[in-house]
Order: sequence, then structure tokens, then C-alpha cells
Amino acid sequence: MANLPVVHKAQLPDSHIDTRAAQYLRMSTDRQQYSIQNQAAVIAAYAHAHNLTIVRTYRDEGESGLMIKNRAGLIQLIDDVQLGEADFGHVLVYDVSRWGRFQDLDESAHYEFVCKQAGIKIAYCAEQFDNDGSMLSSIVKNIKRAMAAEYSRELSVKVHAGQCRFARLGFKLGGRPGYALLRMLVDSSQQSKGVLKNGDRKYVTTDHIRLRPGTPEEIAVVRWIFERFLEGRSETAIAWELNRKAVPTSTGVRWTRAAVNRVLRNENYIGNLTFNRRSRKLRRTCSTDNPPELWITSEGCIEPIIDREVFIKANKIIEERRVDITREEMLARLRRTLLKEGRLSPAIIEGTIGLPCVSTYQTHFGSIRNVYRLIGYTPKRNYEFIDSRPLWAEERARLASEIVMAVRKAGGCSTPGLTDCLRVNGSASISIRAARWCTKENRAPYWTIRREARLPRGWIAAVRLAEHNKSVRDYVLLSTDGNAVRTIAFSERARARRGIVRFESRDALARAIAKRVTRKVRASEATAAQESKRSRSRPPKVKNARARRSH
Repeated sequence: MANLPVVHKAQLPDSHIDTRAAQYLRMSTDRQQYSIQNQAAVIAAYAHAHNLTIVRTYRDEGESGLMIKNRAGLIQLIDDVQLGEADFGHVLVYDVSRWGRFQDLDESAHYEFVCKQAGIKIAYCAEQFDNDGSMLSSIVKNIKRAMAAEYSRELSVKVHAGQCRFARLGFKLGGRPGYALLRMLVDSSQQSKGVLKNGDRKYVTTDHIRLRPGTPEEIAVVRWIFERFLEGRSETAIAWELNRKAVPTSTGVRWTRAAVNRVLRNENYIGNLTFNRRSRKLRRTCSTDNPPELWITSEGCIEPIIDREVFIKANKIIEERRVDITREEMLARLRRTLLKEGRLSPAIIEGTIGLPCVSTYQTHFGSIRNVYRLIGYTPKRNYEFIDSRPLWAEERARLASEIVMAVRKAGGCSTPGLTDCLRVNGSASISIRAARWCTKENRAPYWTIRREARLPRGWIAAVRLAEHNKSVRDYVLLSTDGNAVRTIAFSERARARRGIVRFESRDALARAIAKRVTRKVRASEATAAQESKRSRSRPPKVKNARARRSH
């Protein structure tokens, strides 16, 4: 079959463009089941009254209007406008609040200006004003934007007040339950309705969640952690022992010093539930640490698994070893450790009594390299790759953008997945990484790809850096089964042997990924179609011998 011609906006007559429109639909939560249909009905009436034909639909279902992040529909709309792929002259929206409840009014105006700059008009179909650029419409529109933002602020205050009330009653409000704890769903009469798994949530407003102890194996691990800590073992040593015994955390990752410390400081294990330690209202990027007087603690609402005396002893040790010292004293202690050990490393710093932890040094001095520089220490390990991290981040973002565009051109769709990961056509996972150049004495150069986060099954698309990680050498693609070690290393000689494909440009890699993914989807669709056809052609099964004889 011949390929159908693709008509771009620049090839359409102006009169044709002016009669074509796209509609943008958004609802905030899944509970607004008729919201999308109601918006579409009003928009359709507006289009009919103004002789417009709706040719595109962009939608965001169950997404907040506070920010553009995670709103794939609006992002796609803006991308199509900026890339010149919009074959319409109007965007129809139900009202100003559906466009967004941005807390910064200039952000809402910015996205509208992007469309206006491309010659596309925005119409708010249910509003009592025409968005014609007049002074009156501009004033009313900004008032509406402010009202939409204020609605979110008022709603946030009301929701937070309700959360505080339920926290005082001992109910769990959002977040993971923690190690050796489970979320139990209860009804309005406090009767159990079962245990919620990871990702499950309640759907009935009168239901609530309480915490209860988890499996006996995990409870035994928590008690063992407290015992080892009171015996004098550090959090780092305890984490090492747990990893050596292959004991998984609640999220399936390896134990760290911080993870053990969270267990030791978690009051849930003695039956207490504390809420409002931190808050992040209105989807802000960073959370705020609240003063203790704003904390809400409900005591005795969870079955304890650790004796209160044991918990108090462990936390007393943690508090007493915390000593506030000056920055000069922090550096002086590190110099004395250097003289004693002959070298420094994060492991030595963490294991030396009397030294602040590595994260404390990083907080006060910016990085461990700055600390080493201030005390005149030059480590043997080459840390110059850290200076190239901005280059990596920029190149990875460009590669992800190229892959998204190539997939769309091939007729597929992509959505953000895990950390630096794309989900293509709802099934394939593409992890975006950087392959760092490394070298050792008497060894050929090699490249390493750090896992960084949980790596899903699929492909790794990596930017391969050149010598000293100062520039980009090329791009590579390799498959992964999701069980990759923390660091994947390969030399140029081993690359072909291990099936790692090399590409000269981002565009070539992106097109190869799009081709592989779409081919895989078509193959699965063809297999499903064959199975369906086969099942229709099979005679019905005979259930027993009597039925067989009757046939």
C-alpha cells in the first residue's frame, strides 16, 4: 500500500486552517467521571456555533492543573505548536481553569503566548468573555487565572486541615508504610477490609488506612538491627551485614547507612505515628521541614514490635554522637584522620568515630572534592568526570527528546517512566544513560554505565563519552533483562561481542529504537490476530463422553 501524504500546516491554505480546531480536555481526579464528556459537549457546541471542525483532541485525565509536569496532553499540544506540526488554527478549552491552575500566573500566560505566536487562537468556550486580545478580555482573563490559582490554595488549606484531623485519630496518610509494616484498609466501623499492596489505594471516602506489623521475617530483621546497634555496630556495618545475607529492603534495593538509620529512628515500631514533619503544598519541588510544635503525633495507634526502652536507648546513642562543631573543627578532624590513615575515602570518613558523615561534609562544603582541596589532599582516584556531569545531563536530555520525536513519527507514543526512562507504546522501556570513559594502568580504555536507579527490562540508550569525558564520542544501544549489576563495563573490543550496537548520531540511534519498538508492537499484534483467528476456526470442545456420542 502506498504511503498516505502527510499534510503540514505550512501546506494548508489559510482559509482551511482557520476552520480547523483542536480541543484540550482536562480533569483533576479519576472521580470526575463525567467531566471530560461535559467539557467535550460544551466545546462541540461552541465549535458548531463558530463553524469550526474539531480535528485533534489533547486530553489529561486525572492530572492536577498546578503544573505542566505529567500533563502529557498539554505537553504534546505545545510541542506540536512549537514544531510547526499543528494543522489547526484554534485551540478550544472549556474554561481558564482547565488550561491550568498555575500558581505563577505568568506560566499560564506563557503557554497561551506560545500558541498565539504560532498564529493559533485560544478560545475558552464556557467563559463569558471573548479571548480577542482586548483590554477587557485581558483583565478578565487574568482575574480568572488568579481565581483558579486561589481555588487551589484554598483547597490545599482545607485538605491539610482534614489530613491533620485524621492523623490525630491514628490513620496513615499517604507514603510508603516503611520496612516491616503493612497498610490495612478499614471501614467507617474500624473493621478490616484487607491489606493494601504497593500501589493500591482506597476508593471509598469513608474508608481509612491503619498501619500494622508486617511479616515475622521482617519484624525479626528490625529487632536484629536494634540489637546489633546497641552492641556497638554502626549503621554502615549493619547495612553491610544485611546485604551480605541478601536481606532485601521493602523496595527491593540494597541496604544503606541511611536506610538503617531510618529504621532506628522510626517511631512506628513503638506504636507512634507522626504526621506533618515535612510538607510540600501545591506540588512544590522541595518540601519544607516543619518545627516540632507543628508535628501531629498519635501514640499507641500501631501494635509495637520494639520495646520502648530499646528504642529510647538506640536514639539516645544517635543524639549523643551528634555534636555541633565549627567548619574549621570539621576540617581539623579530617586532617588528623588523614595523618593516621594515610589516605581518605567516603568509607573511611563514615567509619571513623568523631567525624561527621560524608553528607554533612557535602552540605557544608559543597562536595567531598572541595573538602579534600581545603585540607590539601589529592586522592589517587581521578574525579574529573564530575566536572562533565552537566554535559551528560544535557546530552541525555537531547537524546531522550530525539527518541520521543522518532517514536511519534513512527506512529508510536511515549511517556515518562522511572528515573531517566521512557515507556514506549505502553510496554517497552528505554533507559537513558551516559557511558563514562575510564582508564587504568596497563589496560585499554573502557566505558562504564551506572545503573543509578531500578533498571526496567528493555533497552539502554547511552551517550558514549570520549577521552577524559570532555566530549561525546558516539551513541550505543544494548538490551537489559532488568537484573543488571550496579555498573555495566565494556571495552571497544568487547562491545561487538556483547551485542552493543554503535551509532554515529543521536538521530540514527533514535530512529533505530523507533523501528525496533514499532516492529515489536506490530509482531505482537499480528500474533494476537493469528491466535484470535485460530480460536475462531477451532471446533467447540466436547466436555464428556456422552456429549461426544451425541455428536
